[in-house]
Amino acid sequence: KQWYQRRVRGGQLFGQFDPVSHEWTDGVVANTFREQASAGNDDRRWVLFDGPVDTLWIESMNTVLDDNKKLCLMSGEIIQLSNSMNLIFETNDLSQASPATVSRCG
Repeated sequence: KQWYQRRVRGGQLFGQFDPVSHEWTDGVVANTFREQASAGNDDRRWVLFDGPVDTLWIESMNTVLDDNKKLCLMSGEIIQLSNSMNLIFETNDLSQASPATVSRCG
């Protein structure tokens, strides 16, 4: 699965609450991670983030990038990544990423 995160706006990336109904709607990352994590086999899976890394979205990935490999959503849901899931960040630079994020990426 691949997408260019700059083309996805605000809550469409991870998910968002509707301000009127207070219902949660999953974003593309939440849907993709849930789908890949719940697949019934051990085939290797790759999720590619193509584009600039910026603090608006990468800080939400810190719990995914550490040893726990969990995506924690604002809805309270936690999606545990499977051992067969891998993330790739294709970017020109990491100037907007914090040192903690860079070290998590190895």
